[in-house]
Amino acid sequence: MPDLALGIHSGLARCHDCGKTSRLSAPQGHCPRCGGHLSFRISDSLSKTWALLITAAVLFIPANIYPVMTVISFGAGDPATIMSGVIQLVQADMYPIAILVFVASIIVPLFKLIGIAALLLVIQFRVKVSFKHATIMYRFIHFIGRWSMLDLFMISILMTLVNMGQIASITTGVGATAFSGVVVVTMIAAHVFDQRLIWDIIAQSDDAVNQEAKLAG
Repeated sequence: MPDLALGIHSGLARCHDCGKTSRLSAPQGHCPRCGGHLSFRISDSLSKTWALLITAAVLFIPANIYPVMTVISFGAGDPATIMSGVIQLVQADMYPIAILVFVASIIVPLFKLIGIAALLLVIQFRVKVSFKHATIMYRFIHFIGRWSMLDLFMISILMTLVNMGQIASITTGVGATAFSGVVVVTMIAAHVFDQRLIWDIIAQSDDAVNQEAKLAG
């Protein structure tokens, strides 16, 4: 038995829908509480997460190149990208909002892309890492995903409030569509990613160490 005790060794599996832990005699089954799919590990988790991550990385480029919205005032207006919007906020001395938009729209999605890729590479190449640090990173990525919607939420409010015909209006751009795709796809990727695969690597490493110790003894 490895130093890291896993539920799979005791025949225990956690429901992906309601979170109930149940005993599972076969590789797959159904949750006794909600009837949802029950398995020891999410099937094809790595390939699904890689596919979603690559899609999000591709969408991240047009999300930052193309305009997210166009503000028209008295018939004139210029389209604004995420970065140009941050610069305009800084020029208007609105530093807190500029920092908030920069972090929520650029730093957070980029961190999620890099963080999920790092966890996938750890599993792919079986790199022994700190279980605690890897779990904290995954939970943090999963938690901050919703805050990336801040920009889209702000644009939707502005479009609703500012609609005065030729006097003033706000329209969304291609960048907003691409950015929403990045947010949604990375959230799905974090949900599809099975962090228990990291536990398996650590457990296998512990098994190898124990076997070497027995052979040396």
